[in-house]
Amino acid sequence: MKALVLREIGGPDNLSIETIETPTPGKGEVRVKLEAAALNRRDVWITLGQYPKITFPCVAGSDGAGIVDAVGENVSDSLIGNEVVIYPALDWGEDPLCGGKEFRVLGMPDQGTFAEYICVPVESISAKPKHLSWAEAAAIPLAGLTAWRAVVTHGEVKAGQKVLVTGIGGGAAGFALRWAVAKGAEVVCTSSSLDKIEAACRLGAHAGYDYTDVNWVKRLKAEIGSVDLVIDSAGGDGMHQVLDSLKNGGRYVFFGATRGNCSSGFNMAKLFFKQIRIQGTTMGMPKEFKEMMDFVSENEIKPVIDSVYAFADGLTAHQRMLDSEQMGKLVITFE
Repeated sequence: MKALVLREIGGPDNLSIETIETPTPGKGEVRVKLEAAALNRRDVWITLGQYPKITFPCVAGSDGAGIVDAVGENVSDSLIGNEVVIYPALDWGEDPLCGGKEFRVLGMPDQGTFAEYICVPVESISAKPKHLSWAEAAAIPLAGLTAWRAVVTHGEVKAGQKVLVTGIGGGAAGFALRWAVAKGAEVVCTSSSLDKIEAACRLGAHAGYDYTDVNWVKRLKAEIGSVDLVIDSAGGDGMHQVLDSLKNGGRYVFFGATRGNCSSGFNMAKLFFKQIRIQGTTMGMPKEFKEMMDFVSENEIKPVIDSVYAFADGLTAHQRMLDSEQMGKLVITFE
């Protein structure tokens, strides 16, 4: 089978399409012939060497959708031909609060979805929503599930609440917007790009704010008041302003730190007097994945896709991710 292979770090230019052995499903596994896969920032970090315990050769990719074409021992043949979306991780474990010691995201060290075929546990497949194209279905798993756990599980979003999503444009932030709007919340966002803010408003955001403006939080409070929930992936010193946007008893949920750590400490008194809850999160359980996919089907939600590339153009897709040009997901199709 063809696969997008990384044999040494140095950036997306070191990726190459190679022919590798087609996997055979083991006990309790299915093999999926992939129709589409999607990128996450993790995939670019791996090419740059900015990810722990990288092993070579590496076939990355956590998001994928396709057709079951073979099954292993103890798996029913009736699954062959089913159109499915793949849970983007392995071995969550038993604790719903956090992934266990063996938990890992699909794609390095295990083979990922940047290949024509992949074998996964039968429990890792979910029926492809009928209203979605292959590209749309493949765009959901990792970013969608990360945002679902942040907004729904930890954020406990409810209709009528006010939600701030920072750094709109990335895949998970886009899903956070979609989940919160679909749950009936009033959503605002931040970005340094007016184009991305306008795109977010077309997707249901009430307003957007340029986080490079030192007065953006004052403007937000003057226009809509303080928010119930913040979904953040940036961190950095801007976290102080973001926390100031919360009302008493508000929740700050974060799943990334693209701007690094704060250079100074928090105003602890402000946090405890306002009873602010700070919650870190990442990925999600198989149970949450099923809940999310059911929600997508029931509400006929479609993900935001920035661009779709042929498999042969996978390097170009990685470069666009590296340059942070996208508004929504970057997808690779196998044709």
